[in-house]
Amino acid sequence: MTTKPRQLLTAYATCAGGFLLLDACWLTLMGERLYRPALGSLMRTDIDWLAAALFYVIYLAGIVGFAVAPALAAKSGRTALLRGAAFGFICYATYDLTNQATLVGWAWHVTLADLAWGSSATALAALLGWRVARASDTDQ
Repeated sequence: MTTKPRQLLTAYATCAGGFLLLDACWLTLMGERLYRPALGSLMRTDIDWLAAALFYVIYLAGIVGFAVAPALAAKSGRTALLRGAAFGFICYATYDLTNQATLVGWAWHVTLADLAWGSSATALAALLGWRVARASDTDQ
């Protein structure tokens, strides 16, 4: 099966909806419970919306490119799930471990929670994106 541009756009939109919903829930629940107590003064009091938007646009493209597209080619939800988890782990590890190495006061429990969260949320978003994109292919 050849992956069609329409499928990739469907996957992107679906991953966006799923990941943004998951991340909004996580940040709402954990912002004051996990991040603020551990990181305190390192946290902004406001959100840099441009930086946030750029992150999500780029990260979602990564989910589609590194997890969903290969899963569509392989016709495998397991591929979407595993590649999504790996992509999430690598991306979140890059961020958290760099912070761990360079910032005074970056807590290990934040790093570990973020690694688990990034892996899980990305895996779920990739699986959802794969399912909807696969179902949208009328030539199956």
